[in-house]
Amino acid sequence: MSSLPLAQPKPSSGLLDRVLTPGPLPLIMGVVNATSDSFYAASRARTERAVLDRALQLAEQGADIIDIGGQSTRPGSDPVSESEELDRTVAAIEAFVRNSKIPVSIDTDKAAVARACRKAGARMLNDVSALRNDPLMLKEAVEFEAVVLMHLGGGSPKTMQKKPVYADVVKEVKNFLSERIETFVKAGGDRSRALVDPGIGFGKDLDHNLSLLKHLSEFSKLAPVVLGASRKSFLGRVTPDAGPDERLAGSLASALWGAEHGARIVRVHDVGDTQRALQALAAIRSAK
Repeated sequence: MSSLPLAQPKPSSGLLDRVLTPGPLPLIMGVVNATSDSFYAASRARTERAVLDRALQLAEQGADIIDIGGQSTRPGSDPVSESEELDRTVAAIEAFVRNSKIPVSIDTDKAAVARACRKAGARMLNDVSALRNDPLMLKEAVEFEAVVLMHLGGGSPKTMQKKPVYADVVKEVKNFLSERIETFVKAGGDRSRALVDPGIGFGKDLDHNLSLLKHLSEFSKLAPVVLGASRKSFLGRVTPDAGPDERLAGSLASALWGAEHGARIVRVHDVGDTQRALQALAAIRSAK
């Protein structure tokens, strides 16, 4: 990627501190996919300038955190090389943090990418493998201000949707995430900096996803919860639509359910709409 002109640095807003402090509504994490392979076309940003522009757009719409990823994790996707992922993320993160005070999360399962992006200004790590895919990731994870540990069933994004089976999906996912928190702590991580994501759509069928959502509050007993249900395929099976472009209503319903059942962060593609939905929820809650 080519270098972008940078603005003067802005002071930190302290927004990331809010992630670790309970509030009345979840924070909004805006998704920026620095790849052409994301399942939702509107979230794709194929160039460094496009990544920066989308991140700034989501920040303007009200995102509390920007989550940038350089590798697709949609069902059936193939991994990309470390060098390609670095090329897609590092310079764009540098540019964004010089132009915005909104904290950046790096979505990666590669230690070298995590390290480079942290040095570029990312303050949160979002690892779909819960620090398992790279033996060096634990060492890198402890350096971040916050770490999202996600459950991914079925081995990898390439194979995760091939007949996922659970005896008790809520119990199994909860036990897995508990173990990953303990592994993070034993590696030197601060327990208060660990967040958990039950991994909606990652190695789960429709019933698994709905059960995890229904019992979302169970996961907040472990750590602050990140909910990523935005525009995922299971929503297309419970609402009469044809694809990702028509799943906004289901996405908002999931975000509002999360807000009512313990989600600390909702990871979404539609920041403005989600913010307005949460504002309406807050108004209803505060009514006499």
